[in-house]
Amino acid sequence: MERVYIGMGSNLADPAEQLRSAITALTQLPNSQWIGVSALYISDSLLPGQPRFTNAVAALDTGLAPLELLDRLQAIELDQGRERHERWGPRTLDLDILLFGERLIDEARLKVPHYHMHARAFVLYPLAELAPDLQLPDGRSLSQMLADCPFEGLERLPART
Repeated sequence: MERVYIGMGSNLADPAEQLRSAITALTQLPNSQWIGVSALYISDSLLPGQPRFTNAVAALDTGLAPLELLDRLQAIELDQGRERHERWGPRTLDLDILLFGERLIDEARLKVPHYHMHARAFVLYPLAELAPDLQLPDGRSLSQMLADCPFEGLERLPART
């Protein structure tokens, strides 16, 4: 089993509910054990004119191979109405493998660590809730990435009761 961190985002069709549904689906992945999820965060879209995103990071331990996990994540996205029209466009659900154990993966369909996570506060701050002392397989520390990526444009939502 390897620890995997999954970035989650939505800006369509009740985004917070989309993430809660995705969490339910992630807890049911085969050969995997649910670890937890960060708080939800609201962030601006990378493209102007779109609704704001709701984001979180989930952690699980899995025995699935990286591309098998990717296929299952994309199936969850499709089940929740994901349509791929434009890069960084609006979406019901986006699930990205941020880290997969200690692996460095550079394949056509999958790059791990996720290629832009170092510059995305909506990824780094939720990830820090789950693994504040994290060292990435490429040698970077999460604490240094946080220092280089200010908490700007983010709003941490209160825990749901």
